Amino acid sequence: MTEAARTDARPAPAEAAPAVRLTGVTKEFGPLRAVDAAGLTLREGEFFSLLGPSGSGKTTLLRLIAGFERPTSGRIELAGRDVTALPPSRRDVHTVFQDYALFPHMTVEQNVAYALTVAGVRRSERRARARAALRTVRLDDHGPRRPAQLSGGQRQRVALARALIDDPGLLLLDEPLGALDLQLRQEMQRELRRIQRTTGVTFLLVTHDQEEALTLSDRLAVLDRGRIEQTGTPLELYDRPATAFVAGFIGTTNLLRDQAAVRVVGAPGTYSLRPERIRIAAPEGPDGMPGPGERCAPGRVAEIAHVGAHTRVVVDLDAGDDRLTVVRLNSTELPDAARPGAAVHLLWKAEDAFPVPG
Repeated sequence: MTEAARTDARPAPAEAAPAVRLTGVTKEFGPLRAVDAAGLTLREGEFFSLLGPSGSGKTTLLRLIAGFERPTSGRIELAGRDVTALPPSRRDVHTVFQDYALFPHMTVEQNVAYALTVAGVRRSERRARARAALRTVRLDDHGPRRPAQLSGGQRQRVALARALIDDPGLLLLDEPLGALDLQLRQEMQRELRRIQRTTGVTFLLVTHDQEEALTLSDRLAVLDRGRIEQTGTPLELYDRPATAFVAGFIGTTNLLRDQAAVRVVGAPGTYSLRPERIRIAAPEGPDGMPGPGERCAPGRVAEIAHVGAHTRVVVDLDAGDDRLTVVRLNSTELPDAARPGAAVHLLWKAEDAFPVPG
């Protein structure tokens, strides 16, 4: 056999098993089906989010992966290993909760090293590993302090360091930033992303905050009433929602159905038209005339609201009782015609009215 033939005969390297694989996972609490035949795959080393409203099943799904709940049916694999029937202690998983769960009588360093203390790791090693974990979350000079001496964001970082100290295969985050105020929450979002990239650990975040999920995630799954509606990158879910629920839950959209779809889009069905894709202009003049591939709807301005960095304009359309919302960044001026009661034309590219299953 030639060298080329021997090379061709070598088997291809095996593809790494996904960090998490769920197959047909269902969880019932009596007559309530909290998770309904969920199928999901998380790649090794990615930041993944479960996003949905209260009661959508996202926390139950997280508890199933952690082992705090057993599925009614289906299979759960972690790094290629079937853990469906295993208790939490036999899964290479740690969970960070919203309430931190730190021991108030212990120092920060002792809190971080607690799991190693229970495991009987010698003192010098656990101190070194605790300090390394605290460096990862940028609290290496806070080891001697007590939790009560820390801010909410610092306590959350201590909880992260404690969860990361023994290099878990998967870190689960159950609404970890929900108790923080807006500015601190945004700061901690940046910290979470930095820590995930630094450690390379697979993160699975549960949140109801759309902005948080879109900002942090490599990919995410949107849940509703126990079912996974769609999985993909933030851009995929925003630009190409698979269902009307996803279109309405991810960001803000104009959801056009039935006669509204016929009047505004020109065809029956359900369509998502993002408000930032619409331009607003005075009816007279070249800006108010549709260009190639554009659609136009005349109407009158009903409301104008200045919301932080952008302005929201609600327009009642002349045809039927439909209304569309337009969003413009405050860095761009609204036309003079955009004032309450004024006649305007709304214009958008035809392909920006995206059809979604109703």
